[in-house]
Amino acid sequence: MGCRDVHAATVLSFLCGIASVAGLFAGTLLPNWRKLRLITFNRNEKNLTVYTGLWVKCARYDGGNDCLMYDTTWYSSVDQLDLRVLQFALPLSILIAMGALLLCLIGMCNTAFRSSVPNIKLAKCLVNSAGCHLVAGLLFFLAGTVSLSPSIWVIFYNIHLNRKFEPVFMFDYAVYVTIASAGGLFTTSLLLFIWYCACKSLPSPFWQPLYSHPPSMHTYSQPYSARSRLSAIEIDIPVVSHTA
Repeated sequence: MGCRDVHAATVLSFLCGIASVAGLFAGTLLPNWRKLRLITFNRNEKNLTVYTGLWVKCARYDGGNDCLMYDTTWYSSVDQLDLRVLQFALPLSILIAMGALLLCLIGMCNTAFRSSVPNIKLAKCLVNSAGCHLVAGLLFFLAGTVSLSPSIWVIFYNIHLNRKFEPVFMFDYAVYVTIASAGGLFTTSLLLFIWYCACKSLPSPFWQPLYSHPPSMHTYSQPYSARSRLSAIEIDIPVVSHTA
């Protein structure tokens, strides 16, 4: 595994992280988290479906593409607890994942443009590749957890609504998009952990998350021999003179 260069695992994890963040953006903005299907028994009227998102609500007739009602103030009057939690969880997950992407990018740049001798000013910071990728992996895992848990809760809350009212509620494809994006974040985290575990055994300070001492302060001089140490000792012998 080419740990001293930018490896395919780190590049793949970075691309997977970008795709996952884009999926979270799409899931956050899509008005397709839950749909309420209203069926009429009048042959002269069409069935109506209400699509509920995190920020907007749209009502359409079956087979139509235009919204009869487009509520842009829905985000402030959400009366469903799972969607209210998602309004906070998904933006938070996106912010955490973007911070992890920034750390991953810093780690790859540090690997690609590193010097052969570590910088003493940066020795005690998490600026080395191992530290950046390790912390990025932890942040990706946290972002995946924050986005996955409320997304799965939507499915169970949908069952609760059908039991409480009538079986007219269904979760839509934004749930699948978000769950798949959370899975991508976990995959990204796994790739970074695999890279770190494969590279941490190298006898180099570049693959330690934290330096215990500045790596440029290593002493490479050989110890003096016993003879050389004794040769540097000056012994003053007093001389006593007798006067007649």
